[in-house]
Amino acid sequence: MSHHREAELRSFGFDLTHHEAVRRAAVVTAIGDGWDPGAVLAGEEEAHRLLYSGLDEEQQRTYDRLVAAGVLPARDGDGRAAD
Repeated sequence: MSHHREAELRSFGFDLTHHEAVRRAAVVTAIGDGWDPGAVLAGEEEAHRLLYSGLDEEQQRTYDRLVAAGVLPARDGDGRAAD
């Protein structure tokens, strides 16, 4: 008669901190020295402003509903994301 042992469940942890640091360093290296995060953010803000400017009444209502539902970020009067 053979004896069967029940498999023991074991928990373990794995610290991804080092791997995440390596990944982030690789991203920054790939981006290079010419990347200007301020300019990128300004460009995104301008694109958002242009995308949602000149809406007709129905489009504005739809936009407002999407903001109210949390699908789009709320914007202040200057077109910046509201805090």
